[in-house]
Amino acid sequence: MGGMTISEKILAYASGKNYVRPGDIVDAKIDMAMINEITGPLAIQMFKRIGLEKVWDNQRIVLVLDHQVPADSVKSAELHKIMRAFAEEQKIPYLYDVGDGGICHQVMVERGHVRPGELIVGADSHTCTYGALGAFATGIGSTEMAAVFMSGKLWFKVPETLEIEVDGSLPPMVLPKDVILKIVGMVGADGATYKAIEYHGATVKAMSMDGRLTLCNMAVEMGAKTGIVEPDDKTLELLHGLGIKEKKYAILKSDEDAEYAGKISLKVSDLEPMISCPHSVDNVKPVKEVEGKEVDQVFLGSCTNGRLEDLRVAAEILRGRRIKENVRMIVAPASRSIYLQALKEGLIEIFVRAGCMICNPGCGPCAGAHQGILAPGEVCLSTSNRNFKGRMGSVEAEIYLASPATAAATALEGRITDPRALLKR
Repeated sequence: MGGMTISEKILAYASGKNYVRPGDIVDAKIDMAMINEITGPLAIQMFKRIGLEKVWDNQRIVLVLDHQVPADSVKSAELHKIMRAFAEEQKIPYLYDVGDGGICHQVMVERGHVRPGELIVGADSHTCTYGALGAFATGIGSTEMAAVFMSGKLWFKVPETLEIEVDGSLPPMVLPKDVILKIVGMVGADGATYKAIEYHGATVKAMSMDGRLTLCNMAVEMGAKTGIVEPDDKTLELLHGLGIKEKKYAILKSDEDAEYAGKISLKVSDLEPMISCPHSVDNVKPVKEVEGKEVDQVFLGSCTNGRLEDLRVAAEILRGRRIKENVRMIVAPASRSIYLQALKEGLIEIFVRAGCMICNPGCGPCAGAHQGILAPGEVCLSTSNRNFKGRMGSVEAEIYLASPATAAATALEGRITDPRALLKR
C-alpha cells in the first residue's frame, strides 16, 4: 500500500476512510458549498422540488451575485431576487450582494470561506481556484448542488494526480499567467481530464498567493477536476491575516511515496510572455509570434487576473501614459476589497487617466454576460481564462488570452505587444 497525494488524503478524510486510491468511489462530507446567480437559482429550484424545508447547514453555504451585477435585465433581476429570498428563508448569513462582494472565487478566499484540507464545491467550473490554499475544490452542476444542500454530502471518484513541477526564476515581464498558459499549451485542453493537478517546484514556492490562485484557476482548462498547491508559510500568512486560527484547518502534504499518473517538468528561467490564440485555450504561442495583431478591446480582470498584484503590474506600465486611440480598455477589480485597495494605492486613478473604463467588481466582460460585449469581427486581448467562440459576445469575434503585463502593453500600442519591449524604452 503506497502513500497518498494531498488530494487523496482530503477525500479520504472527508469520507471517513484511512486510505483511498484513484478510481475509488467515496461518499464525502462537504465543508463549504458556493453558488452564484447564474447556477444558483436552478439548484434552489431543484432543492425545493425535492420537498425539503431546510438546508443541511446554513453556515456552510455561500451565495454570491457576480455575473450580471448590477442586474442588466428583468431576467437577471429575477435571478438575483431568487438568491436573496433563499438566503433569507434559510437564514444563510453569507450572501454577497451587489456592491458587497465581487467575483465569487475571490470572495470565497478573502472572506475566509476556504481553508487547507477542506473539500469545497461550487456551482461554477473555476471553483478549482481554491486549491491554491491546499483545499480540494471543484465545480459541480446545479442539480448536484441541490443534493449537497439536502445532505451535505456528494459522491466522488478519487482522481489520479498529475504532478507539475515548475522551477527557475521568472524573467522580467513574465508572470504566473504566462506560466499557466505555457502549461495549458503543453498538457492540452483535455490532457488532464478528471485528474487532480498538483503544482510543485521552486517557482511555485516563490509565487505570491495571487500567483498560485492564477495557476489553480486554469487547471480546469486542461480538463482537471482540481488544481492544488501544498500549504506553506505564505498560505498560513494569508489565513492569519484573515483571522483564521490554526485549529480550524488541517495542513496536509503528499507522502513521499505517493503515486502520480505522470509528471511534467517546466523550467521558466527563459520563459517568454505567452498568449492563447483563438479559439482554444491550449492554442498557446509566445507573444512575439502574434505581435502586431490589432485589437479593439483589452480586458483586465476576471477570477484569473483581477487581483491586486495584477492591477499593480498593469498600472505600473500605464503610469503617465495613454492607451492607443480607438482602443477600449476595461478594468474590473475582482472584489470590493481589491477595488478599495486599488483606490488607496492610486491604481484606479492611473487607469482612468490612461483612458481605461473602470467596471464594478464582477464577471461581466469575461463571461460575455454584461459589460464589454464584443461585436462581430472585433478582437479582444483578455486576462481571463477562456477564448471560445462567443465567450465575450459575438461568435465572430476573436479573443486572445494573456497576462496583465501583455494586456497593458497591448492597450498602449493598439496591437498585441510583447511587454518586454517596454523595458527597452
